[in-house]
Amino acid sequence: MYPDLKGKVVVITGASTGLGKAMAIRFGEEKAKVVINYRSNEADVNSVVEEIKKADGEAIAIKGDVTVESDVINLIQSAVKEFGTLDVMINNAGIENPVASHEMPLNDWNKVINTNLTGAFLGSREAIKYFVEHDIKGTVINMSSVHEKIPWPLFVHYAASKGGIKLMTETLALEYAPKGIRVNNIGPGAINTPINAEKFADPEKRADVESMIPMGYIGKPEEIAAAAAWLASSQASYVTGITLFADGGMTLYPSFQAGRG
Repeated sequence: MYPDLKGKVVVITGASTGLGKAMAIRFGEEKAKVVINYRSNEADVNSVVEEIKKADGEAIAIKGDVTVESDVINLIQSAVKEFGTLDVMINNAGIENPVASHEMPLNDWNKVINTNLTGAFLGSREAIKYFVEHDIKGTVINMSSVHEKIPWPLFVHYAASKGGIKLMTETLALEYAPKGIRVNNIGPGAINTPINAEKFADPEKRADVESMIPMGYIGKPEEIAAAAAWLASSQASYVTGITLFADGGMTLYPSFQAGRG
């Protein structure tokens, strides 16, 4: 636990399920004031808010689409209106779908790029704008992926979005470091979230994924939430411009494990 996170205002996009939900709950446990963005599923987000409140945390839910500029602006303004300031912005909202690259409709490409990359840019921009205007040494955390580093056939739009997030984050970190604003990525590997539930329920497919992970198991959302809490805390005060891979070693070329190659 990180005592300095108590009372901090944390905005998390795409936080009604999966990694976003786990991070929202973790920051609630840290006694931060959590602003949970969601796009459509009100029942899911309300359950996250209630779970945080039952743990004596504070949370509100704000509906909005991260691809819509006015929605992102409203998200930041709503957080400040409710809690008085902004300290941490986590751009977590993201989507994926497999399509052969030569058959990919432009609409599929645009949808993933707009959500994963442009949405993260808008969230970063609005948070940094607030930090600069109010002289706050705030923190931005973007959700990248091992696929900012590892090519992924059938997911060229997703890999391109995460590669873009890598350099976007590094550029923002360099640009705003003199103001004490930190910008970092988290790069999850294979994590047991609802989007992966069907695949991991198949023993053969699960074993295939686990064979690509040196530590040998599928990660838990709470392990990503722990990385986010550390990056947001003062324990990471000298850390900016990195991608913190939380992937069980997936980016370490596991085919070379045990001296093969």
